[in-house]
Amino acid sequence: MAHNGGRQVATDANMKGYTAALKSGEAIYYVDRKRWLWSMSVLYPLQPILGMWLHSLTGNEGWLLLPLFLGYVVGPLQDWVLGEDTNNPPPEVVLQLDRDKYYRILTYLIVPLHFVTLIAAAWWAGTQTLSWWAFVGFAVVTGITSGLGINTGHELGHKKSSLERTLAKIVLAVPVYGHFWIEHNRGHHRDVSTPEDPASARMGENIYKFALREIPGAYKRAWSIEKDRLERRGKSVWSRNNQILQSQAISLVLQVGLLFTFGWKMIPFLAIHNVFAWWQLTSANYVEHYGLLRLKDKNGRYERCQPYHSWNSNHIYSNLVLFQLQRHSDHHAHPLRRYQSLRHFEDLPSLPNGYFGAYLLAYVPWLWFRVMDKRLLELEHIKGDLTKINIDPDKRNAIFKKYGQSADPLNSGIAQD
Repeated sequence: MAHNGGRQVATDANMKGYTAALKSGEAIYYVDRKRWLWSMSVLYPLQPILGMWLHSLTGNEGWLLLPLFLGYVVGPLQDWVLGEDTNNPPPEVVLQLDRDKYYRILTYLIVPLHFVTLIAAAWWAGTQTLSWWAFVGFAVVTGITSGLGINTGHELGHKKSSLERTLAKIVLAVPVYGHFWIEHNRGHHRDVSTPEDPASARMGENIYKFALREIPGAYKRAWSIEKDRLERRGKSVWSRNNQILQSQAISLVLQVGLLFTFGWKMIPFLAIHNVFAWWQLTSANYVEHYGLLRLKDKNGRYERCQPYHSWNSNHIYSNLVLFQLQRHSDHHAHPLRRYQSLRHFEDLPSLPNGYFGAYLLAYVPWLWFRVMDKRLLELEHIKGDLTKINIDPDKRNAIFKKYGQSADPLNSGIAQD
C-alpha cells in the first residue's frame, strides 16, 4: 500500500515511491502523485514562444497576448475548478523526498529556459513589424514571464549548495533583480510581517502604494546587507566579490547585447519588460503577508515567525506552475525545505484563489480591501483586534475609527499576557 497525504492508496508501479517506518513500526510506501506534473513549472515560462508561433501561423497579433489570457483568466478558473490539495508527504519520507535529484534537476533546467524565452521574445519584437499595442503588450507579457525567474531564483537561492546559489544569481539576471536572493534571505525572512519590512504589505495599503515602498526599500536593504558582509571581510563594496554586482553584470551584458543585436526597439521593449518583471514579484509580496503582524514581547523583541504570519494557498494549478510557492507558511517556517516537501497546516490565513487570482483582486484596491480585510480580521490569532495587525500608518486612524476601536500606539503590536 502507498501513503499519500495521510491516506493509504494503491501503489502505481510507474511512479517512484519512498519507503519508511512509522514510530509504531508500521511500514509505509509514499508516492508523490504530482511527481511528473511539477514539470509544468519548467514549461510555464515558455508561453511567449507559444504566442510567437501562433502569430507566425495566423498573422493575428492577438496571439502574442495569449500568456495574459492563460495566466489571468484560465489560471484562476483552473484553480477554482480543480480546487485545493491539502495532502502532505509523511514526515518520515521528507528527507528522502528532499534528496531526490529529479526535483532539483527541474529547477536547474528552467534556468536556461528563462534566457531562451527573453532572447526569443526580443528577437520577435525587434524583427517583426508590430502595431504599437502588440509591441507594448508583448513587452508586458515577456516581462511578467521573466518575473517568474525571480520565483526560480527564490527556490534556488534558499539552498546551501554553491551550484544552486550560483544558478540563482544567474537566473535573477533575466528580470534584472540580482539583489533579490540577498534581500529576501537575509532581510525579508528576518523582518517578515513587521512594519520594518518593505516586502510585507500593511492593512489599508494598496498595491500601488506598496510598490513605491517595496521596490526601492528592498534594493536599499540588499545593498546595506551586502555592504556589511564585504566590510566584515575587509573588501570594498565595489569589488568583484559583490554578489549583487555579479548578477547585474550578467544583466548588463544580456540587455546591451540585445540592444546591439536587435536595434533601438529594444530600449522601450526592455524598459517595459523590466518594470513588469519587478511587478510580478511585487504582486507576490503584496498578497503573501498582507496585514499580518508578528507581535513584540515586553523586551521589544519580535516573536518568532509562525505559519500564521503568511497567507497560504493550496490551489492545485497555480502551485504546479510556481514550484509550490503558495505554500508560503511552511516556507517561512522551514526556508531550506524544497518545494515538493512543503506542507499544509490547518487554520492558516488562506487566500480565496491561487496567486494569479489574488493578483487580479489586488489590482482593484477597493475589491481587495473588501475581501481581504474581512478575512484578516476573522483570523483566529487576531479575532478582530486591530492592535494585532500591521496597518498602514497613513490609514491607521481611519481604520480604527471604521471598526470602532481605540488607536492606542502604546499597546499596538505588543503581546498581552
